[in-house]
Amino acid sequence: MTSATTRAVRVALASALALGTVITGLGSASAQPEAASAARPAQWGPCAADVLAEIPAAERTKVSCAVQVVPVDHSRPRGDSTGIAMMKRPAGDPAKKIGSLFINPGGPGGAGLIYSAYGSSFFTPEILEKFDLIGFDPRGVGRSAPLRCFRTQEEADAVNVGWYALPITQDEIASSIRQSKVYTDYCGINAGPLLDHMSTEAVARDLDVMRESVGDRQLTFVGFSYGTLLGATYANIFPSKSRALVLDGNVDPRLRLTDGAQYDRERARGFEIALDAMLKRCDSVGVERCAFAGDARKKFDAIRESLRKGPTTLPGGATVTLTDVVGRTASNLYSPTTFKALTAWLQSIHAAQNPGALTVQSVVDVPVVNNLNGRADVRALPETPYTSDDSYYAVNCIDKPFARSNRNWASTAAKWEKESPTFGRYQAASDLLTCPTWPARHPDRWIGPWNKKTKNPVVVVGNYYDPATQYLFSQRMAKQLGNARLISVDAFGHCILGDSAGADAAVTRYLVDLVAPANGQVFQPNAQPF
Repeated sequence: MTSATTRAVRVALASALALGTVITGLGSASAQPEAASAARPAQWGPCAADVLAEIPAAERTKVSCAVQVVPVDHSRPRGDSTGIAMMKRPAGDPAKKIGSLFINPGGPGGAGLIYSAYGSSFFTPEILEKFDLIGFDPRGVGRSAPLRCFRTQEEADAVNVGWYALPITQDEIASSIRQSKVYTDYCGINAGPLLDHMSTEAVARDLDVMRESVGDRQLTFVGFSYGTLLGATYANIFPSKSRALVLDGNVDPRLRLTDGAQYDRERARGFEIALDAMLKRCDSVGVERCAFAGDARKKFDAIRESLRKGPTTLPGGATVTLTDVVGRTASNLYSPTTFKALTAWLQSIHAAQNPGALTVQSVVDVPVVNNLNGRADVRALPETPYTSDDSYYAVNCIDKPFARSNRNWASTAAKWEKESPTFGRYQAASDLLTCPTWPARHPDRWIGPWNKKTKNPVVVVGNYYDPATQYLFSQRMAKQLGNARLISVDAFGHCILGDSAGADAAVTRYLVDLVAPANGQVFQPNAQPF
């Protein structure tokens, strides 16, 4: 599969949403690290028709599905239960099968059920031959009893009105703070029993139940993005049950679990680093390959500052705002295959703001990710069922500690914006705005230690110009873990497996033969942007 195709799959794979349930039970007990879960064996059977419709036709006859029951609260294993939806793509050669390979795509709140059917996008044929690939929707996500803050789409739409992705004026800031509080109030009313139990620790304990349910003595796992935190948490709660863990596009566990605001502040810096590197690369390849070349940094900053004063109208009549440019740029930095279209679009804005500047022929637009699977462009009918889930905030606001008030949001956002002119305020408008009023009050959360030693090294993979989880985070992850090897890729984009033959080969030998790569190796991507 080509690098471009792999990147497209990364963007296209989206949440598969359906109703879930929480099962009421009785009794209580305490869960300790490394405690046996006594999981019931997974009961594999046919996948639902709507699930099969989301995967390639060639995979539909191979996969099977199951729902694994886990405690809502792992400290009360006989209390309420919830179900985790799993999909298995069996090893291509059962005679050579090593075990199961669990996959988490990140998020938090990323639905991973169907990722097992897309294994060829991320893994070599040898891995597909020797492992059952297991995808799953974590608790509260997708088909695993989705945590929902609204009953209808109309309720959600009403809350979203006046909640700005990039609040700048006093009115926009006041409105966003107010609507964010309304959102968390809805969550307190509607979210249900999972509200206090959406932490990464809870998911790691679920993962151990799933490991046991498929008959594996130890866990083999690949986590992307937020999935690296899940892998790191598992390694430290269950070090002796960790066989081989690969973490691609890493968070900084210690910072994320101790200081949510500083973590997000540093995330904004990561986007700035990636943007600056992209603009420099654009200039280096020239206008023949990058339409925005020619002091691209200066032009981008001029576009941003002009849009602060008001929108720009393009020749075709489309209006572009600062939120449009910041949002699309942030999104496209995840995927280098979109850089050419992004920079052509930026050049069209530059030309509109500077009559006489070089214009470019239109380039096929790449849709911005996170569009609710297209539903964001559709007007809902009265009493339309709410089919999204709110797991993103449910996980982040439990895991990441914030002050319990957002009254200082405006001054903090201004400070971040001064440090990170393009993405500082944009990053502040997410968790920093919402988590202070999140209604969970007694959540379960793992805050360390992070240095428990696993028998085999954890393999940490980091891109030099990863926007969402900057390379420094991968370095910190490798340092914090008790036994880790860091391999790096001189690449743009968020996560890399499937897009670097050298890194893929190293990961294959590790997963198959438990031969960890030498620490400090640097690989190249299969393709360069532009």
